[in-house]
Amino acid sequence: MNRLAGVSELLTGSTGIHMAIATVPPGRCSTAHYHVNCESAIYVLSGHGVFLSGSDLEKDEQISAGDFIFVPPDANHQPVNTSQTENLVLIVARNAPVEVVVDLEGIGRQDC
Repeated sequence: MNRLAGVSELLTGSTGIHMAIATVPPGRCSTAHYHVNCESAIYVLSGHGVFLSGSDLEKDEQISAGDFIFVPPDANHQPVNTSQTENLVLIVARNAPVEVVVDLEGIGRQDC
């Protein structure tokens, strides 16, 4: 997954918000992870996939362009692009200028 920050403490001096575009290539996914210090609001700009969540990433929600997703602090999650031809593009906003991410091992999709 590629992330391109647009608003962050480093780029703009923001003190209470972070905003980025995340692109998940066809057939790929992010690592399973959670954010320690912030909640996240995600808008699916284009593409489709599944958004895994829950303590063991057992919840599987179909997502596509136009969907909004809320992720509380410390909530395990993993976006997965199920398309083999198009990117899954997400606009991500967080209520902290710098995110603290903890990657999880042994849960979620490992094949992407």
